[in-house]
Amino acid sequence: MSDPLSEVIALLNPRAVFSKGISGAGRWAVRYSDFGQPSFCAVIDGSCRLAVEGQEAIALEAGDFVLMPATPGFTLSSFEAAAPVHIDPKLAPAPEGEVRHGMRDGPPDVRLLGGYFVFDSPDAALLVSLLPTLVHVRGVDRLSVLVRLVGEESSEERSGRELVLTRLVEVLLVEALRSSSGEDAPPGLLRGLADARLALAMRQLHADPARPWTVTQLAQKAALSRSAFFDRFTRAVGLPPMEYLLAWRMALAKNLLKHRELAIAEVAERVGYSSASTFSTAFSRHVGLPPGRFARRA
Repeated sequence: MSDPLSEVIALLNPRAVFSKGISGAGRWAVRYSDFGQPSFCAVIDGSCRLAVEGQEAIALEAGDFVLMPATPGFTLSSFEAAAPVHIDPKLAPAPEGEVRHGMRDGPPDVRLLGGYFVFDSPDAALLVSLLPTLVHVRGVDRLSVLVRLVGEESSEERSGRELVLTRLVEVLLVEALRSSSGEDAPPGLLRGLADARLALAMRQLHADPARPWTVTQLAQKAALSRSAFFDRFTRAVGLPPMEYLLAWRMALAKNLLKHRELAIAEVAERVGYSSASTFSTAFSRHVGLPPGRFARRA
């Protein structure tokens, strides 16, 4: 059976990992402007406060893990109020060694390992929109181990480094997202997969995206009436079923076109279109470019 979460992460194609040690002592605060790329953080020792734009502030404790698939602006600070130092991660040079906030001397009150990477996908924005803005996981030891391995691997220039980092980040993403999935998740892929009925239909859809699916057929896979399935899917995933299918087909098509291994007619067939002309019309309407031009620019 198809695994939609693994397929989405594989299509996002995470790579180019950077990680750093972070510590803070006394009263301190640092305000990062909107970054847009995925970032992660694990708390090694101590505790601090994280306030992400559009989210309630949370206390981070030792063993906590945070993932932001498209990092918005956020403030990391001590629990005592302090005027934040502003940093634009798009302009600031990559630091060498551990980054220290607050008092420079003495033991830190908190130690973290943070980092970021990029999604090398032409459809990253669409795929990321299916994921939560903020993933906060507490008490999952495997995530801390994975973050430590990412830190060790990214700090050394060893043979096979890029491949190892890519695979580690893929595992990190899967582990973090499935640890946070549930019916209380915001609308998106995780909430859809947390619904046992919807998950049946979503796995079928991902397993055979070229099939001429209808809402009625997907509803049958979920053992729901057409209207109940449509409403339940739309509330959980944030898109109606046919819009989700179209978005997934276009994401697959972009990936196939990017690699330039198939003719447009073959790409069309792979994603459920009976002719190259029908596919080209749908692709142009969805993407804003005909498939041939998109492939040349990718």
